[in-house]
Amino acid sequence: MPRSEEPFSVSIESGVLYGHRGGAGPPALVLHGGPGLPDYMGACAAELQGTFTTLRYTQRGTPPSSAVRPYTVDAHVADALAVLDALELERVWAVGHSWGGHLALHLLVTNPGRLHGVICIDPLGAFGEVLGEYGENLRSRRPPEHAARMDELEQSLREGHATEQEALESLALIWPSWFVDPARVAPFPFDHYGIECSIGTNASVSDHFEHGTLERGLPRSDLPVLFIHGEHDPLPLRTTTDTAALIAAARVVVVEGAGHLPWFERPDAFREAVSDFVYG
Repeated sequence: MPRSEEPFSVSIESGVLYGHRGGAGPPALVLHGGPGLPDYMGACAAELQGTFTTLRYTQRGTPPSSAVRPYTVDAHVADALAVLDALELERVWAVGHSWGGHLALHLLVTNPGRLHGVICIDPLGAFGEVLGEYGENLRSRRPPEHAARMDELEQSLREGHATEQEALESLALIWPSWFVDPARVAPFPFDHYGIECSIGTNASVSDHFEHGTLERGLPRSDLPVLFIHGEHDPLPLRTTTDTAALIAAARVVVVEGAGHLPWFERPDAFREAVSDFVYG
């Protein structure tokens, strides 16, 4: 946990969301990836705390938060707004990583009046076509025996048979593929995986892709949006650049020597990109 953070909790209809608040400066809602994962954004929040007061929480569907169904994009958007309301914040920066970046873009489309702007870090963007390429990139970075096991576990997850431990095993096999240097892979941070949340939310994401929610909505935005993308992220760069092209006030920064978690591998470059965007 970053220094100077304090815990908070927010009660919603289906349970409680637990999070942490710290730092100084304008408020930033920090949204973790997944979906179905606990909050892992502590190290990212620590890098941001020279720029923002950071607010991060574990999303519905996995401990320690107890909020459960429905598992939809719209429910996650409502949760984010509930956090802002409970903390008496009218407007914030939305900072999201991976799926959290996708969620931040939905906040931008549906509730621009609650935001100063958005910072998307290696996000799932507005188009779903890149996901197949992302999966292939993940497999290509692992030994053949690991890739074969990843395929087995992914099939079990798709069919709804996987246990939480199998889901965690799958994620642990993927985890090293998010980093550039095999000798500098961050410790695996997860001990819970909300399978039902992951399946339900991803189905909702697919529905929004099919209906073009972000593709149609983002061109109407006039708020500043920064996209930060690790040069070696297995998630293709075009998921960022194609999404940024929809937004008039968007900027893209590619962080050299970084994968899917640029604040870990290139913290100085990450901090500089954010600070230049917010204050430059």
